[in-house]
Amino acid sequence: MSRILIIDDNDTMREGIALTIAKMGHEVAVCANGTDGCAAFAKKPFDLVITDLKMRPIDGLEVVRRIKTLDASAAIMVVTAYGTVETAVEAMKMGAIDFIAKPFSPEVLRVKVQQGLSIANLQRDCARLQTHNDLLSKPQRGESALNAIQGKSAPMRALAQALRKVAPTDTTVFIGGESGTGKELVARAVHQLSPRADKPFVSVHCAALAESLLESELFGHEKGAFTGAIKRKLGRFELADGGTIFLDEIGEISPAIQAKLLRVLQEKEIERVGGESTLSVDVRVISATNRDLSAAVSQGTFREDLFYRLHIVPLTLPPLRERTGDIRLLAQHFVDKHAPRLNRRIRALTNEVLHRLEAYRWPGNVRELENAIEQALVFCEGEALDVADFPAPIVGKERDAGTPTDAAPKLPPTPNATMGIDLPPEGISLPDAMDALERELVTRAYEQAKGVKTETARLLHIKPTSIYYKLEKHGLIKPGEK
Repeated sequence: MSRILIIDDNDTMREGIALTIAKMGHEVAVCANGTDGCAAFAKKPFDLVITDLKMRPIDGLEVVRRIKTLDASAAIMVVTAYGTVETAVEAMKMGAIDFIAKPFSPEVLRVKVQQGLSIANLQRDCARLQTHNDLLSKPQRGESALNAIQGKSAPMRALAQALRKVAPTDTTVFIGGESGTGKELVARAVHQLSPRADKPFVSVHCAALAESLLESELFGHEKGAFTGAIKRKLGRFELADGGTIFLDEIGEISPAIQAKLLRVLQEKEIERVGGESTLSVDVRVISATNRDLSAAVSQGTFREDLFYRLHIVPLTLPPLRERTGDIRLLAQHFVDKHAPRLNRRIRALTNEVLHRLEAYRWPGNVRELENAIEQALVFCEGEALDVADFPAPIVGKERDAGTPTDAAPKLPPTPNATMGIDLPPEGISLPDAMDALERELVTRAYEQAKGVKTETARLLHIKPTSIYYKLEKHGLIKPGEK
């Protein structure tokens, strides 16, 4: 289902187009003039815009210009009467993808909409590819990787300085730090600032694979080496030849794999599983873990000789709680990163919520912060992220006295303090009782949210896509109502 905006000052034409497109299964919004249409697009972009040309106070050409200013990849189709085809051509020169000449049948409209949505998808894919190409362009590649490691605190400045020194060398690097601190980002920055930047960067999550699978994944296997080995497979070390391999969660590998990895580091050679020949590889190894490897060496679970081979240049990422001065910078970075996709109108965070974020301990570190920002962007209905948009465990601990700390609906007390209802009377089934309870909770949340569906979903801790079904189910909205 796509979101389509109809802009036309003729009531009959506007509603007719909207009805035809709605029957196709798409979500439709309508505006009676160009000014309102541009404002609606600025608030929440659409997959396709269909606009009339002859309108006041602004015409269709101005609508095309304004929307293209908001989003250069926006797909816009114009509706034109006989005799104004030249104007439609002018609109296409400004970026419109097609035009529909009046009068037209519903079938023509349906075909044009399908074509328009296909073009819109292609334009978005092209824009995405262009963005990727720009980010990976050689002159900017190294610094963009370093810039991705956000932080101006003393520990992060020291890390950036160490990165610039170690990256141009070919030495083995070990990255330590808690889960979620951004170890793979650091590994990528080392690679992209190195002379190997034009060669492959291959990442392996060692903890995600069983020992037998990990050996094959790292070193490859020959056909028939084991059950299911129906053809030769190249290992990650071969694929990374000339470049860099990143071994994440290195502390989880078994003693047998440790011995094979030690040989690779010492001899620069590998053998495929089931193979008889020795293969030379030229690979820079970067490893990382959230475990204390020195303690694992003392306990005899990690080889001491391998530890020292991996630990030639150690880099340590501090937990987020030890660099709270970076939280504002990181939070704004994640808003800038995710808002265009999740909630385009959001540009900033309030000072109040920033204070709360700085007071939180962040056990999940930067990854937890990014996830919290994404969730807040989904639910925010204001112009900036505020306290109410974040999960209570993150922002609730420092609330003023008397401020509610849970995000569930504040429902009035009921006679039964356990579930809010009495036990069902004899003859009433459990499914019927559960349905009645759901109806009561949904109704109260909908009333408390003053009819705002996304807020209702947030209060009930369910996905926004699920709330329409529940509201229809209990008769709170009409079927198909948006």
